[in-house]
Amino acid sequence: MAHALRNRILPANQRRTLDELTADLDLTVGDTTAKRSAFWTMLVLAGVIATAGVLADSTATVIGAMIIAPLSTPIMGMALGLVKRERLGGLRFVVLGALLVIAIGALFSLAIPGTTTLLDNSQIAGRTSPRTIDLVAALATGLAGAVALARRDVGAVLPGVAISISLVPPLGVVGVCLGEGEPGLALGAFILFLSNLLALVFAGMFVFTTLGYTAEARERAGRPRAAYATLAIMVVLVLVPLVANSLVSYGTTVIRSEVRMAAQKWLSGTSGAELTGVDVVSTTILVRLSTPGELPSVSTLLGSLDGKVPGSFPIVIEKSLGERIEVGTVAGR
Repeated sequence: MAHALRNRILPANQRRTLDELTADLDLTVGDTTAKRSAFWTMLVLAGVIATAGVLADSTATVIGAMIIAPLSTPIMGMALGLVKRERLGGLRFVVLGALLVIAIGALFSLAIPGTTTLLDNSQIAGRTSPRTIDLVAALATGLAGAVALARRDVGAVLPGVAISISLVPPLGVVGVCLGEGEPGLALGAFILFLSNLLALVFAGMFVFTTLGYTAEARERAGRPRAAYATLAIMVVLVLVPLVANSLVSYGTTVIRSEVRMAAQKWLSGTSGAELTGVDVVSTTILVRLSTPGELPSVSTLLGSLDGKVPGSFPIVIEKSLGERIEVGTVAGR
């Protein structure tokens, strides 16, 4: 049954050899000068484009950076290296590449003064609070990418896989947040990157192992069960952020509910005041509301939340006027 399913996923006539995969994914074999030149050139450009897109709050620009970003190559090379039980040459490129993109983000942040708060930028806010669904998407993306790499006939889907995984943009956000003096937000973006990295490595190992590349590497790398032991370790490493994200998500939901109830009660005596939203971004609680008049004392709100939300979480209130202006009718001009 398992063999038949494997043949359906990867027909023998479309299966790439272990040497072919190694040539594509390992930056330390073959024409290393050309491979590394292409990697660093495209990574710098991807980092610049991603950071510019983040600061401009442009989804299209960020997607462009994700298409050309080459970080997934050494990450999948790490997965293949673990299956082959070889030295992880790709790890050095991943670490140095991540630091490079973070540095680009920090330089952009220092060189270009921000005109809005970080949390008002959807590209930043969406990447500083990683969720369980982000990790699920990363796992599915890693599975799709590994299958596409193992087959000769579906390489055209790799750009779509690149768009689906978030690697370079979170690193750019880390740099921007560090440059703006927001280490809490930077940590959230880095956790998103790290979760996606672990998910890609795990998915790649799972696919490469189940599709038979462990057996092909057996004579070169020793017993196959070593790869399965490493795979088990990767399962644990992936489950750690998954469980952590789930706990954070649950805690965020509880905090949001408490703040919403307290804020609605706080505004109940203010005519025309309306609570429009409550968000928890990293360690910041964001309360959005509209009111045409003055707000009641914020100390009342803070007092009602004492003991219900973490005392170290700053609370930010975004207020809009919420005015209604009668302008007449078109015919009455």
